[in-house]
Amino acid sequence: MAVLLAGCGSKTSKGSDGQTDSQSNGQAQETVEVKYATGFSVRDSAGVRLVNVGKKERFALVPSDETAVPEGYTRVKVPVSRAIVMTMLQLSNFTALDAHDIVKGITGTKNLFNADILQRVKDGRIVKIGMEGNFDTEMVLAANPDVIFISPSKRGGYDAIKETGIQLIPHLGYQELDPLGQAEWVKFVGLFIGKVREANEVFAGIESRYNELKMKAAEVTERPTVFSGEMHYGTWHAVGGKNYLAQIFRDAGATYVVDDDETGGENLEFEKMYALAANADYWRILNSFPGDFSYEALKASEPRNELFKAFKEKKVIYCNMKKQAYYEISPVEPDVLLKDLVAVFHPELVEPDYKPKYYRLLEK
Repeated sequence: MAVLLAGCGSKTSKGSDGQTDSQSNGQAQETVEVKYATGFSVRDSAGVRLVNVGKKERFALVPSDETAVPEGYTRVKVPVSRAIVMTMLQLSNFTALDAHDIVKGITGTKNLFNADILQRVKDGRIVKIGMEGNFDTEMVLAANPDVIFISPSKRGGYDAIKETGIQLIPHLGYQELDPLGQAEWVKFVGLFIGKVREANEVFAGIESRYNELKMKAAEVTERPTVFSGEMHYGTWHAVGGKNYLAQIFRDAGATYVVDDDETGGENLEFEKMYALAANADYWRILNSFPGDFSYEALKASEPRNELFKAFKEKKVIYCNMKKQAYYEISPVEPDVLLKDLVAVFHPELVEPDYKPKYYRLLEK
């Protein structure tokens, strides 16, 4: 998890007198409060908005090139009007803020459903810059972005685009372990593109819906058990006990069978997973199965899958990424993910005619 820099100040963006500052256009600057995210912080100082990202990145968001910035901060003139995004999570922030006009470059369109983005790629308003580790510098320059939102990872490949001189802005939403913390990065993007008020409003709605349902689920007397993942190439990939998905399971009134301190994915032998989950009530699966997924397909992929109680009792919770825009928009819809799961675990807590968006019980 990202650790905030010492001395970054309060997570709330306010003037020294507790009031909002004024921008150069004379309008009140919207207050920003970071409540759940751990990867960035915000504070205002002498009319400059200071944003710390992760352990060492510091940005001073200023309305003009003449504005003085504190030592140690990189100047970024805002609002930016052209940006490249590297991940679906980042793109979801722009979608939530109705800001596709600002997106000028993306890495690719695999598993992308949004008709507006696809049309913009088709007509050239958005260019594809290649994947991490193999960026097309010419296409990056063709996008002519003010900033590039990056997602630091092992593959990287950012050295080549650093040479373009375009400002790289780390977006660490993927590191958040709290579902609301991940969604709160919509505020981070809002800071750069001049949509802070809209970001605050979007997140306030997400937070309210999520916490209201979470509180209802917290009162249940019986909590079913659930496990996650499938066998791939000889090992079982499951999320760790401190992963954000594990947190959504708990918030939905269930108990996740992997109870450890791992934050990412874990590769387990089948026997290890079976020991943990043989008698679990539910089994969550997310994949990109070509066609209609079924219990027959699940058994065909690994014959021992039929040994699980959740398989026998047909309690597999399923989402197909070829049919649902899961990674494309779910980062800003943790409230919807939560409701889908609550509808399975505790259907009495949602309306009788609720229609899930992502997850539902596999029927056949």
